[in-house]
Amino acid sequence: MRSLTSQRARALRRGTACLAALVAAVGLTAAAPASGTRMPSAGPPAAGSVPAGPGHTAYDNAVSDSFSDTFADPSVIRGRDGWWYAYATSDPLKAGQAPGAMHMARTRDWSSWEYLGTVFDAGNRPSWATPTAGLWAPDIRYVAGRYVLYFTVTDTTLNPGDDSAIGAATAPSPSGPWTPAPAPAVPPRPASGGGFLWTFDPAGFTDAEGRRYLYYGSYFGGLWVTRMSADGLTPVGAATQVAVDNRYEGSYVVRHGDFYYLMGSAANCCAGPTTGYSVFAGRSRSPLGPFVDAEGTPLLTSRVGGTTVLTQNGNRFVGAGHHAVVTDAEGRDFVAYHAIDRTNPWLTTPFGINRRPMLLDRLDWVDGWPRTRAGAGPSDAPQPAPTLASGLGITPTDPPAGGFTGLADGPVDAVTGDTGLVHGTASTSAQAPAGPLHVRLDHRGTEPLRVLLGRDPAVKVTLDPKGGRLTAQVDRDGTVRSSTTTLPALPAGAWRTLTVEATADGLSAEVSESDLADVVSRVKVAGDARPAAAPVRLSSSSAVVDNVVVNPAAADAPTLAPVPEAGALLSAEEFDDPSLAGFTWVRRNPAVTVSGGSLRWPVEGTDLVGGGNTASVLLHDAPGDGDWIAEAKTTLDLGVDTVRNYQQVGLVAYETDDDFARLSNVAIWNTRQTEFGRETAADPEAAPAPGAPTSYGGAVIGTSAPTLWLRLAHHRNAAGEHLYRAGTSRDGVHWTWGATWTFRAGTDPRIGLVAHGGAAPAVTAEVDHLRFYASSWPADPAAG
Repeated sequence: MRSLTSQRARALRRGTACLAALVAAVGLTAAAPASGTRMPSAGPPAAGSVPAGPGHTAYDNAVSDSFSDTFADPSVIRGRDGWWYAYATSDPLKAGQAPGAMHMARTRDWSSWEYLGTVFDAGNRPSWATPTAGLWAPDIRYVAGRYVLYFTVTDTTLNPGDDSAIGAATAPSPSGPWTPAPAPAVPPRPASGGGFLWTFDPAGFTDAEGRRYLYYGSYFGGLWVTRMSADGLTPVGAATQVAVDNRYEGSYVVRHGDFYYLMGSAANCCAGPTTGYSVFAGRSRSPLGPFVDAEGTPLLTSRVGGTTVLTQNGNRFVGAGHHAVVTDAEGRDFVAYHAIDRTNPWLTTPFGINRRPMLLDRLDWVDGWPRTRAGAGPSDAPQPAPTLASGLGITPTDPPAGGFTGLADGPVDAVTGDTGLVHGTASTSAQAPAGPLHVRLDHRGTEPLRVLLGRDPAVKVTLDPKGGRLTAQVDRDGTVRSSTTTLPALPAGAWRTLTVEATADGLSAEVSESDLADVVSRVKVAGDARPAAAPVRLSSSSAVVDNVVVNPAAADAPTLAPVPEAGALLSAEEFDDPSLAGFTWVRRNPAVTVSGGSLRWPVEGTDLVGGGNTASVLLHDAPGDGDWIAEAKTTLDLGVDTVRNYQQVGLVAYETDDDFARLSNVAIWNTRQTEFGRETAADPEAAPAPGAPTSYGGAVIGTSAPTLWLRLAHHRNAAGEHLYRAGTSRDGVHWTWGATWTFRAGTDPRIGLVAHGGAAPAVTAEVDHLRFYASSWPADPAAG
């Protein structure tokens, strides 16, 4: 993070050079998709635990290991043929191969995969992309009856120099063939000081009024959104900035309830074993923002906000980010993302391409915010896979002669791609259980379709494209409650997805095109709408449907996963002794003084990162190998907006100058952030040694403030590694816990304080105390 902009610029040049030197290759491997039956799921999972019901297939992270070494920046969609399709950036698929022009693969169970080759070959790349341009970060959508793939082009023929842009390609199916658009969806954007803003990492979206948007951007320039034409290929009007520069990239937007959630990845994507990439979110009532986090802090401010969606937890996976969100046949959300195995971080040799496989985990909505496994983070033990299947068979119960044929009952249980004409009434062949219910189906055409849940019917949803309405109705004890909203029209032949949920909170119906939480029409009736045990029926004069699934509705974890809690006070340094007894110096700074119960430290124009190792460090022995928390109260007024790189005050777990983890309140260009950085050997098999290559990267935890409390929670795992999880607080009471870094077994880190990164403007940091508390390290019930 400290040298974020320069690192990403070097990565851009390095990627372009690699593409110039190598010839793209297309490989093909095939794996038979797994099928089988599934059973209704269990109730809500405990925080961080496995939400398994019997019959769910299982998967292990990384999910892409069966067909690739790396599958970075993944994007996923459920095709109308009943497969999940995944797309990845243009790294070599496996060690020793040349980079491809973005990769495609598909699965039904997230364990067995079929690799489909690359999106483009040498003959059909975008005509306006330079021959050596990287094609990065694909984003897949279903727009107006065809598939649209957005992607980054790192260099175009439109201007001299690196002038990134967003490209688009269209296809009749998610496997292609792909036809690139003749012009950029978002052209290169000149920067005010010369060069071009980073126009990276696209994410399409359609809002509740059917308006189309494209989100894009990165550290140099921030995140932006622009309205798009009806076909999704041309920008309309002026763009709007939605997140401050020098903080986020990899944007992705979903609608959940009444809010739009903008999620972005922060910190360095590609620092090998020290990659701290993580995902954060803000939400708004409008797709144009302003987006604020759970504490009300905007994503556009200098002391930038963001509620943690996904970050590393101390297992083998670090750098978890650049994600997509998908929903399974029970209504459970999952997040697909890439991460790095810290024990095997490089695709080839040290300082080669980062090995970033694709991972998948459950995404819980807790108190209105998306949290990966309720905040437990990446899994590295078997997990229940998303399901495509229906729990109940579909059969015609009252069809006129020839009026009902081939209705697909979830593609895992029926013939893939088989569609049906509902002419009369179709029904599940078994009763749906009483209780929360989830129904999903694909619908095409203008003929109305009714979904009837329970008896009489007590619960009914009507999808009426011809009349442009979506209606939900609940009849309970003679009282009828209903709600109607508008339904945007679609081009002839285009599919839409209808999702119905009947729970204790109410009856909701949502319509989308991509089935990627991009809801174009939503209606809800409040109050208990759980139907009695009865078949689920579909009724129409001649509606075309496919991929019908009926299942008990999934439930999110009710609470967040446990975090470290401070117990009894073990010891405290309150800085009332000018001699600093109990501390030792690495490179003593005579300007540091003690007065008024505070340590006063003029911020040094030095640093620990890299080979210089010139910064002073004030060290204190740690309590030992058990579970404990170190806490420092710090004050450093960094102002806002101005560039003061990289002034900071922080708490550090320190083994050597080349082996440390530093939690700091730091100025990064125009922003003020809380960075938990790690420096260690570039090769994880080697201990740091003087002059040996090191690697540095960071994660972000919480929001900056002039007075900030910092905590490092310590734990020793079964392998003897030291784990340090970071937490920050702006009031000393409410804590935000984030990423975890590890130290090798056999090390003995001490706890230290630092104040460095830049001597101008002159400013003094203060530390009010350094305290150690007893603690316990929360176990992840699903971790391996």
